[in-house]
Amino acid sequence: MTEQGKIKAIILALLAAVFYAVSIPVSKLLLGSVGEVTMAALLYLGAGIGVGVLSIVRSGDRKSSEKLTRNDIPYVVGMIVLDIAAPILLMFGISYGSSSNASLLSNFEIVATTIIALFVFKEVVTKRLWTAIGLITAASLLLGFEGADSLTFSYGSLFVLAATVCWGFENNCTRKISTKSTYQIVVLKGFFSGLGALVIAFAKGENLPEIRLVAVAMLLGFVAYGMSIFLYVRAQSTLGAAKTSAYYAVAPFVGALLSFVFLHESLGAIFLIALLIMVAGSALVVADTLAQSHNHPHQHTFVHTHDGTTHQHTVSHSHLHSHFLTDRHNHNHLNYL
Repeated sequence: MTEQGKIKAIILALLAAVFYAVSIPVSKLLLGSVGEVTMAALLYLGAGIGVGVLSIVRSGDRKSSEKLTRNDIPYVVGMIVLDIAAPILLMFGISYGSSSNASLLSNFEIVATTIIALFVFKEVVTKRLWTAIGLITAASLLLGFEGADSLTFSYGSLFVLAATVCWGFENNCTRKISTKSTYQIVVLKGFFSGLGALVIAFAKGENLPEIRLVAVAMLLGFVAYGMSIFLYVRAQSTLGAAKTSAYYAVAPFVGALLSFVFLHESLGAIFLIALLIMVAGSALVVADTLAQSHNHPHQHTFVHTHDGTTHQHTVSHSHLHSHFLTDRHNHNHLNYL
């Protein structure tokens, strides 16, 4: 991939993160009037309908060769089922806990995505990334406890962490089809995940809220889920599952900031310590994704005389080293991840 294409993919991943970050504090505001499962359903339905309309308007962007095929069905089904479970778990997590905690805990999705990418889909994980995973996990554990004097893990934190594991699997399923039509992927995610969650909401006895709240929730879904997923999938087709989730790491910090500004949630000592650890872990993840391996082939020719005969030997070898995207040498790139 070209450096320009990689930078464009990074920008798309960061925009996806910012769009998604809005969803947690706004959802917290709406959950007082909308049921948790209904909220999850409306978010995804808003995403599906919004991107569906966008696909009609921008029909020239779609190519028949990019359409999903029968071989993609297992990944599509996995994606939809996981996208039904994850937002429901997240809404319960937000309902039981604080929005700022939920925002930061959602960074555990990086850990889940990377470990699943390693063990299930055989992506490579570097030592730097393992260190980052350790820091993010430690910060998540700190945020999960109910208080400094308590060893009880909060229900809200457990729900959010369960959601991130679901999204970790979902990210890797989506990675397998990310080169196909982005519109088709997001519309399928939105409609089927939203309808599945809506069926669960009705079975649970939840009712639809007033039309004004339905409209707000679906608009939020279009921006925070639909456009976020759309940009995420576009970035993922270039960067891969683990790297895209790394840039997506800015979302929790934006979400926590919005929660502090608009919901006036207090930031205690444990939260601030966890924030610093999370920042350090996320910085390592971003540094790791920016690092590139370059393979420099070299040939050395040795000439010597033995028993009156001149011999010539050519020895080929490569030097492997890493540096950052700003280096513009024309080498073959081998991604660490």
